[in-house]
Amino acid sequence: MSSRRRNPISKVVAVRGGASGRDYEGNLVDENMIVLRMRIQQMKRLETGDSPPSDWMEWEKRYYVHYNEDVCTALGLLQCYLMNIRPSLALGTLLLIILSVPISSVGVMFHALEMARGILPGFHLN
Repeated sequence: MSSRRRNPISKVVAVRGGASGRDYEGNLVDENMIVLRMRIQQMKRLETGDSPPSDWMEWEKRYYVHYNEDVCTALGLLQCYLMNIRPSLALGTLLLIILSVPISSVGVMFHALEMARGILPGFHLN
């Protein structure tokens, strides 16, 4: 047995630009990166001729091609921002994002209950 360890991360280079003109600037990616998965999905879409449904509007059809890429870009920007700030601030930001929906839901439910309390005393069941 060799005492030399293998590097588990291998590098892949994008050598062909897609039909959409986005060539990813020739960046190197490792196998675990979302960029590689995105490229694989794009190549599968090109091979199978995956097209949006015919009942969609024209702007939806144009945007359909780049939707996954735009979502990945937005999440990448968020990740980059969170990686460049202090850990406690990053955790606080994530906690705020995670708790915003339940807190808003509780607020809406509270107001709905208050409205129901104001309306229900006017009704009498015989």
